[in-house]
Amino acid sequence: MGLLLLVPLLLLPGSYGLPFYNGFYYSNSANDQNLGNGHGKDLLNGVKLVVETPEETLFTYQGASVILPCRYRYEPALVSPRRVRVKWWKLSENGAPEKDVLVAIGLRHRSFGDYQGRVHLRQDKEHDVSLEIQDLRLEDYGRYRCEVIDGLEDESGLVELELRGRVYYLEHPEKLTLTEAREACQEDDATIAKVGQLFAAWKFHGLDRCDAGWLADGSVRYPVVHPHPNCGPPEPGVRSFGFPDPQSRLYGVYCYRQH
Repeated sequence: MGLLLLVPLLLLPGSYGLPFYNGFYYSNSANDQNLGNGHGKDLLNGVKLVVETPEETLFTYQGASVILPCRYRYEPALVSPRRVRVKWWKLSENGAPEKDVLVAIGLRHRSFGDYQGRVHLRQDKEHDVSLEIQDLRLEDYGRYRCEVIDGLEDESGLVELELRGRVYYLEHPEKLTLTEAREACQEDDATIAKVGQLFAAWKFHGLDRCDAGWLADGSVRYPVVHPHPNCGPPEPGVRSFGFPDPQSRLYGVYCYRQH
C-alpha cells in the first residue's frame, strides 16, 4: 500500500520531488531533456558549455562602480538559443561565510543582503552575464564566482576584485615638513599615502604628477605616466628623492582617501 501511495505523489505537477540544486529545481526525466529547443539532442551531440571570466585581478576603489566580466558560449555553437540560469556569489574570505549576490533567469533576477539595490546583470550583448556592482564598500573586495546553469549542466568562472585607493597630490599653499604633511592630509579628511598606494595609483589609475611629495614612510616620490620635459628620465615610473630631512620644507604631500 505504501508504494502505491508514493507513485501519484511523485507524478504531481510542480516542484515536489524534483532535484534542488544551487537555488533552482530541475527535472531529470528523459522526456524533459528532449523537449523545447533540442536540449537533449545537443547533449547527445557533445555540445559543451564554456564560461569565460578575466584571469587578472580587477582593481577599483570605494564608492565607485565596477563590472565583473562573465560571458558564456557553446562549443560548437547552438542552432537555437537555450534558456539559462545565472548565479553570482562571493566566496568566503578569512573565515567569513559565502554570500549570495544575485540569481537570474532570463530578465527576472533577485539580489541578496547588502547587495540589494546595488547589483544587476549587464545583458547588453548575447551570452553576456557580467555583474555590475555600484557604490562599492570596503567589504566588497574578494573573489566572486559566476555560474551559468543549463539544465543539469553548469560551468563557472572566478573574478577577483581588489579595492584601492584613491591617491592624490594635495594642493597646498606652501611646502611642508613631514609632520606638517601628515597633519595636512588629516585636515583634508585623508591620511598620508603609503608607497604601495602611490604605486597602485600610478599603475592602475594613471596618476601622473610632476610634483615631489612626502609619503608615510618618510620618503619623497612622484608618479609619471607620460614623461615630459623637466620631469626626470624619459620613461614612465615612480621617481624617488630618497629620505630627506623630515624638517625640510621643500616638498608637498600625497594623500590617500578611502571615499
